[in-house]
Amino acid sequence: MAKSAQRSARTSVWLEGKARRGGGQPSGLDRDRITEVTVRLLDAEGLGKFSMRRLAGELNVTAMSVYWYVDTKDDLLELALDTAFGELRLPDADAEGEDWRDQLRTLAREYRGLLVRHPWLSPLAGTFLNIGPNSLAFSRVIQRVIRRTGLPAQGLTGAISAVFQFVYGYGTIEGHFIARCADAGMTQDDYFRHAMSAVTQAPEAAEVIQESADIMAARGGDTVEEMRERDFEFALELLIAGIEAMVKAADRI
Repeated sequence: MAKSAQRSARTSVWLEGKARRGGGQPSGLDRDRITEVTVRLLDAEGLGKFSMRRLAGELNVTAMSVYWYVDTKDDLLELALDTAFGELRLPDADAEGEDWRDQLRTLAREYRGLLVRHPWLSPLAGTFLNIGPNSLAFSRVIQRVIRRTGLPAQGLTGAISAVFQFVYGYGTIEGHFIARCADAGMTQDDYFRHAMSAVTQAPEAAEVIQESADIMAARGGDTVEEMRERDFEFALELLIAGIEAMVKAADRI
């Protein structure tokens, strides 16, 4: 196999023994500190501006010192990704008396919050295998909660996709919108009003907006955050109701 093909077929830092690389360097660094600073830089400056040289400068070491702990920037980004997943507050899927609906709501809201806090997370989650310990813990709880819905086995992965790909998309768009507002030095409401004013100057866009005026008015909420919150919660309830309907349909077969 060609070297370029081997590079493109790279799997995961978690499968190559590099995630546990330890100390022994005079810099006094350790993997946890490097990963912590990586997350902080990604939050502050975004994925596009992140580099190993920038990280080394923040740590006050040479780039070669960082490479003692990881072989590539991708390895480090994968470690940062899983560190962020460790922020999730997961329900106990095996607790007696807990309603799967409430636990599914908790998981969806937690994931959305994570994507919004870390806008760099969504492209990385779509790039890597997501098999770090924190990501696996999240996946395990999701599977256990979905199993308790009563759906037939062939519908479980579809239900997981419906809920969490929706949350992934919603949280990604929300996080990027908030980042754009911050870059523009505007509040979300000011940015929204400015964007709507600009869009209506295009005849085709103005026509679509006019057609949807009643829908926008009916959604409720005085601020962008309130409107977004109502939409998210309603969409989540639609998905839960859909799961319930599919369970009832399967029971009748």
